[in-house]
Amino acid sequence: MLTYRHTIAGDLVTVHVPQDRDDLDLFAAWLTEADRRGPIALDTETTGLDIYSPGYRLRLVQFGDADTAWVIPWEWGGMFAEAVRAALRRIRRLLIHNAMFDWLVLDRHARVPLEWLAPRTTDTKILAALIDPRQPQEGGIGTGLKPLSAYWVDRLAPDTQAGLTAVFRSLGLTKETGWAGIPLTEPTYLLYAGLDVILTARIEPIERRELSRLGVRRELSDYEHELARICAVMQRRGIVLDVEHTRRLDDALAAEAEEFAAEAARYGVDNVNSTAQVADALAGMGESLTETTASGAVKVDKAVLLGMADMSLQWEPLGVRTPNPLATAVLRAKRASKWRTTYASTFLDTVDAAGRIHPMINTLQARTGRMSITRPALQTLPSSDQMIRRCLLADEDEVMISADFAAVEMRVLAALADVKRMQEAILGGRDLHDFTAAMVFGPNFTKAQRKLAKGIGFGKVYGGGADTIQRQTGAPMAEVREALAAYDRVYPEIKRASARWQREARATGMVHLSATGRRLPLDRDRTYAVTNYACQSTARDVLGQAMINMDEAGLTEYLRLPIHDEVLASVPADRAEEIAREIERCMRFPLYGVPIDAEAEIGGRSWGSLYGADY
Repeated sequence: MLTYRHTIAGDLVTVHVPQDRDDLDLFAAWLTEADRRGPIALDTETTGLDIYSPGYRLRLVQFGDADTAWVIPWEWGGMFAEAVRAALRRIRRLLIHNAMFDWLVLDRHARVPLEWLAPRTTDTKILAALIDPRQPQEGGIGTGLKPLSAYWVDRLAPDTQAGLTAVFRSLGLTKETGWAGIPLTEPTYLLYAGLDVILTARIEPIERRELSRLGVRRELSDYEHELARICAVMQRRGIVLDVEHTRRLDDALAAEAEEFAAEAARYGVDNVNSTAQVADALAGMGESLTETTASGAVKVDKAVLLGMADMSLQWEPLGVRTPNPLATAVLRAKRASKWRTTYASTFLDTVDAAGRIHPMINTLQARTGRMSITRPALQTLPSSDQMIRRCLLADEDEVMISADFAAVEMRVLAALADVKRMQEAILGGRDLHDFTAAMVFGPNFTKAQRKLAKGIGFGKVYGGGADTIQRQTGAPMAEVREALAAYDRVYPEIKRASARWQREARATGMVHLSATGRRLPLDRDRTYAVTNYACQSTARDVLGQAMINMDEAGLTEYLRLPIHDEVLASVPADRAEEIAREIERCMRFPLYGVPIDAEAEIGGRSWGSLYGADY
């Protein structure tokens, strides 16, 4: 038996690493007693994050309570692997930090189904997000194990992480290669692994007490754990990749990036990522660059360049000026390079042996609880894109269904702020943006005025001011300001609700409670963002409830991704109509009397077919 000692918050804790059958018998005896006392913390050490990539390995599996950890060398196989499986069959209650990852690792590499693990798991990362969803750079504690441990348990808790990084360097490894290359017998590695479960075991009761003190309902925690399980099933299933098409796209995007970089070079910009070069060249072409960064440098970011290229933030032509050819070239070169790196190349790098990719779903990414998709970051795709979406396919003999909420942000705003006229329009089946444009500009409103009315509505939801609305719509600033004032007269409840929510937050420690009881901390210099947080958080929970409804209806096997306000599914072609209607049923329900509506569209085999692609 290898045994290590360490001090946490003044307590001497123990980490055991069994070496033979007798040691495993001692582990089994400890497990029986620890399981009787309460939950047991669980963690894994692996070779990286891409669980489904070729050559990926599970190395260690750790079990622990507040004082003792057992680090089992899974990689040694045989009786060690069997001891892990036997333990996971027996444990009644598990504590895991970032449970989705460990569920999927054990499901894939230890043949322990996540369906066994999920019902018995409390995820301490979920509990942390319900206490304070902010990351350290936002003024919060963070939801990582180390910052939480430093805050709640012992301020020196992260020290082992620094020591492990030093060991990687001493072995000629990097932070990226160290997890796969470090010897399984390295003491710092084993100690680090063991301390993680001890820290998890110590954090959980503290989090429970804090949630109780703050009045966060247990039902919200249960809801988040259910969503995590549903999303883990989606991630495990993955999406079929059209590998040959993706390779061709990868080459085409490389060629496009090179073509437009050459175009930019003709205007004196050798590096499209050089802010100074781009700014100097644009100034030389007579462009007025008035915006600056916090450090005082001239700003030539995407928003500025799109304006010069006569395009909205959604890359739609505005028709308000002559497009600047350099701005267009820089934008096109950077986009092609980014899309190649972020999407096409990442698809090819992460595809598994069965030809599927497994995008990572973070169910609690943003402060508002909004989900995110990483590796690849599919939620950053433009809403109109078909090029990247064409790479992703339904299963054989199946078709893609995309089910999207109808104007969910505006419906949520109408419900939360009790906006009477907006509610009347929704209940009357009116197009909300047409209705708003008519109320603001009169019944003979123009297409441009409708676009402005729509932009203002989303500005209210997303917290965008006049400058953002002007960039999105291309309307003159005077017209934007006049329309904003008219909008507030038409829907006065929105401004009143925002003021009320800000007053309430100031009286309760700068925290807004969402419709579902989620705590949404506000920044003192940005209290106006409360409307954005309230709507975004509730819209996310509307999606979450719809996913739970689908799970209860037996639809989870068809689900592939939740993206923004959309759910993507792969369904048998001969049952597509039936399943589409059932998905719609699950996504339709009232919110404070305002109907949440959704429409499911049936495509061809590729996701891109729903956006105009021919396959």
